[in-house]
Amino acid sequence: MDKLINRKKTTDILSTNRREHHHNLTKIVEPVMVFVEGGTFRMGCSSEQGNDARDNEKPLHTVTLSSYNIGIYPITQKQWQAIMGNNPSGFKGDNYPVENVSWDDANEYIRCLNEATGKKYRLPTEAEWEFAARGGNKSQGYKYCGGDILSDVAWFKENSDEITHPVGAKKPNELGIYDMSGNVWEWCYDWFCAYQLSEQSNPTGPASGSYRVYRGGSCYASSAICRVSYRYGNIPGNSLCNLGFRVVL
Repeated sequence: MDKLINRKKTTDILSTNRREHHHNLTKIVEPVMVFVEGGTFRMGCSSEQGNDARDNEKPLHTVTLSSYNIGIYPITQKQWQAIMGNNPSGFKGDNYPVENVSWDDANEYIRCLNEATGKKYRLPTEAEWEFAARGGNKSQGYKYCGGDILSDVAWFKENSDEITHPVGAKKPNELGIYDMSGNVWEWCYDWFCAYQLSEQSNPTGPASGSYRVYRGGSCYASSAICRVSYRYGNIPGNSLCNLGFRVVL
């Protein structure tokens, strides 16, 4: 009899958990997206990057992209919590960017988001990320995402107190996108590799590698690291403080 009672209690708990999970999914706040019209741009160490450009940003090369939609903000802790039921971030706040997530974590969130919404969100490719950060076809040729004065458009080492801040608090870029310079680093889809001089269309990076790309700098970063062409990478299973992501559709 006791076994039957315990089994019933276990079943009731599981049912309650499923109901709570379903209730959470109904509260999903989907990413606010902006349309990025396809076009051709020069990717990497363009002239406005000046002496800050690093060797891995070279050679400057031509990339053509099809149209896509990208989140105007990085994924927030509220959006993450609704899907994943936890919050790994070091600096807490519903409207703060989620951070301390690995590339693998980001893709698990996206998998669950797609399952809940029936859509096909994904991480941006490195080229999609840079094109959007530069302002797409509306680009004014800025060094950072949205301007040449970093404090106007980004939370970085000199103005952030080395903590993250709510998304969208600084000025947007030409496409109305926020926080692609500073605040949190953002994972991209691609494996990290050296650039090629040849022209490319919709590049997705090599088929394999050791490190996945992340972009944009963070609240800990110097101005040289928050540039639109700066690139870095890490092991996809590593979760780091101030490392988050945004999505494309």
